[in-house]
Amino acid sequence: MQMVDMTHTMNVHTPGWVGYAGNKMFYTQNLQTQRIVAQRVEMALHTGTHLDGAMHGADGMGDMASYDLPFLVNKGAIVDISDMVDDWSVITPDMLTANVEIEKGDILIIHTGWHKYWEGQSQQDLVRYFTMHPGGKLELLQWMLDMEIKWFGIDAGSGDHPMWTTIRNMRPDLTKVFEEQVGMPVDQFFPRYEYTHKLSGRRVSNDLFPFHNWAFQENLIHAENVGGDIEKALNTRAIIGAFPWKYEGLEASPCRIIAFYDVGDLKIGEYREAASELATE
Repeated sequence: MQMVDMTHTMNVHTPGWVGYAGNKMFYTQNLQTQRIVAQRVEMALHTGTHLDGAMHGADGMGDMASYDLPFLVNKGAIVDISDMVDDWSVITPDMLTANVEIEKGDILIIHTGWHKYWEGQSQQDLVRYFTMHPGGKLELLQWMLDMEIKWFGIDAGSGDHPMWTTIRNMRPDLTKVFEEQVGMPVDQFFPRYEYTHKLSGRRVSNDLFPFHNWAFQENLIHAENVGGDIEKALNTRAIIGAFPWKYEGLEASPCRIIAFYDVGDLKIGEYREAASELATE
């Protein structure tokens, strides 16, 4: 079996999403006095490579403990669109299907190339990373729902286009540059959208976060800040797994995201039988 780790290494400099705290690590015991090292970490759950649970953006939806392994680990594709996108590009379904087969029910990892702007990388540019990355419109969201994508990951700061998040309000200077680039106001380029609230039946009209608010209530969740060795896995199909904390009530979690290759089809029962035979030899 071969594995590719698509997880960024975390450290005290690892940033949280725009407006979120980063993290800090400190010692509570040390080896020279207590004979055991103990540490504490304080961080936002959206720091580093992480998986958003549906409760992060939708009422009454899944926390981290609610996702079973067949959902978190399954067949999927790692798609490279880096040569098709630039600052604030719109990701379309045609881009995703251009170079690798995507099947119904897949896990989908999207490589935009933005991970090279991440903290500690040779081209580090956190403003560009968090506020200028590509993202999709409703066409992409609907395509993912039609394809029954289990979850998707992206090597950028958000599953939503940054100009369809509160970044447009936090950075009006950049919003102005975006509007000049697309030739229209941001609220026309990314207009209000409507959907029906899953639990109450209320008709929702929203102007931000469709890939969080709308998609999450349909249980289409996503991982953000994917990176690590992702370039070793581009345009391949693999078994893809995300491994968040199994913690009740948690709306998101740091996680490892791994692509598995040459995975055998030995079932658990067969494995136990083979192990038992080996033990008696």
